Amino acid sequence: MANSGLWVGVLTALTALGASYLTSRATLRAALAQARTTTRAESLREQRERRRSTYREMMSCAHAFNAVTWQVEEVDATHDPESRARLLSQMYERIGPAIGDMNRAMHDVRLDGPAEVSAAADQVRDLARRVQSLLKELIDDDSPERRDAYDVAYQDFRKAYVTFIGLAREALDVKDESR
Repeated sequence: MANSGLWVGVLTALTALGASYLTSRATLRAALAQARTTTRAESLREQRERRRSTYREMMSCAHAFNAVTWQVEEVDATHDPESRARLLSQMYERIGPAIGDMNRAMHDVRLDGPAEVSAAADQVRDLARRVQSLLKELIDDDSPERRDAYDVAYQDFRKAYVTFIGLAREALDVKDESR
């Protein structure tokens, strides 16, 4: 009888150890799953914040570019050819640094992606350069044809900028792609 009591005790102890082992493995798995989920959520939040900052900088640079181009209304209000040329020259001098800042911001967008937003930022910058070259041509030739070409280029720039904003908004809605 003492032998059967010993066996019952050994089996009870082994059962308790087995249950403890299984419980600890399940707890470990749950803790690892929680850690992975938390890490992934934090990574997505950081990515979203980094993109938001980068896109905001690109938009700020595009706005600074727009602030220069909007001065064309002052040029239109001026009827003296020398004053027009002077105002256009001043605009041209100010537009270069604005495009330089936009170029830097566009490279930051390239780093943060995604590819569609990067391509849109590149398009915005390229069209801004086109506006810049047409602005330079207006200094020497303010004919209606040159002005129309400038206006079309500016409208193309605005469309590309609006497209960039839409794609940037979509990119900020970062999804958990691991699921």
